[in-house]
Amino acid sequence: MSRDSEVSRKGRRTALFIAGVGVFWILATAIGSQYGWSQRIRALFDLAALAGFGAGLWMTYQLWRARQADKD
Repeated sequence: MSRDSEVSRKGRRTALFIAGVGVFWILATAIGSQYGWSQRIRALFDLAALAGFGAGLWMTYQLWRARQADKD
């Protein structure tokens, strides 16, 4: 497998991960509003989404570093 296809695969995985976290956050917010969850429970899901977006940012940084290494 070539290096370009591996980086492309990791990029797609990162994009799907970030999109999945976004969908999870929207669904958790909508369901929490529908069922009247407490603010504490909603905040827990907000923090989980924040951690997911942080992980997505880290994955993006690693992908950027891998592409920078390929240029050299």
